[in-house]
Amino acid sequence: MPPSFAHRITKYDPADRDERGHYNGAEDTVSDHGPVEAAYLEAIAAFARESGVDRLEIRDPGVTGFVNFGLEAPVEGHGLAGLFPPDLAGYYDGAEVSVPVALELVRVMLRDQGAWCRLEHQDRFTVHVGWDQYVYVGSDQPCEAAVARTRELGLFAEPITASPYAADLEEPEVTQAADEEFWERVRAELAAPRALLLEEAYLSNATRWHRLTENNLDSVRAGLGPRALLTLWPDLSPDVGAVLAALPGDESVDFVWEAPDGTIRHATVDETDHQQLTTAVAGAKAACFLPLALDERHPLFHAALPDSDGVLRARW
Repeated sequence: MPPSFAHRITKYDPADRDERGHYNGAEDTVSDHGPVEAAYLEAIAAFARESGVDRLEIRDPGVTGFVNFGLEAPVEGHGLAGLFPPDLAGYYDGAEVSVPVALELVRVMLRDQGAWCRLEHQDRFTVHVGWDQYVYVGSDQPCEAAVARTRELGLFAEPITASPYAADLEEPEVTQAADEEFWERVRAELAAPRALLLEEAYLSNATRWHRLTENNLDSVRAGLGPRALLTLWPDLSPDVGAVLAALPGDESVDFVWEAPDGTIRHATVDETDHQQLTTAVAGAKAACFLPLALDERHPLFHAALPDSDGVLRARW
């Protein structure tokens, strides 16, 4: 259940909204990277204090993918440099962070720097950042002092029924856990004998690819990210030339190949990239391409990693 009390925190004066609630004032829709942004963070901190929350859980984290919809250009490292290591270890679904780190994540989202997530503390407290500097805070407390503090900061805390960015828990797309039964199924496929291609989505819009064999299955499994979405595909084709020749001329695809050094690499490409791609994959041992459109993607099977207690909490 979402928290009982929810507020929309913005810099937009409600007096400057039309009859449909659309803002028509002079405030810009991007962060000022300055005092107004700082006011947002201080207001959120006030709500957290009054709610008795000092840590928040990262939920549904993602980074900028093939297309960026933010108003500001994404930055290298998705704005997470200094908060997490370059490989983004620690930034995953279910990770707990302190309120100061959570506020820095809010700053990244306010600036459209390339990362987005929900921040939650069970059903007691939530922080969601939407478009155009809209922030939604939910709490199990009315937080009257935090509302007053938000006004002192020059912002507006408007009561709402619920955050429009609350997670939709009605019908998750992936309900199968990558449990022991799942891994036995993978072993049976590999015993054919053949290899499989494993797509590991460890964040939204961030994937790692693995070419699975009976020999490396255990080591690959040990290195998978928490709550990752695992999708199994048929093996790469050793006829790289034929794969390149079959690339569609009117749509974008994920191109996956095994480099000469044995690493598995991938790139999202369209028809304008085909010549460069041919050069980039010179010497590749095997390759394939996969459609991006969900209704055209037909994997062998997929599942999400459960937590150590066996419970599937990932929301893919």
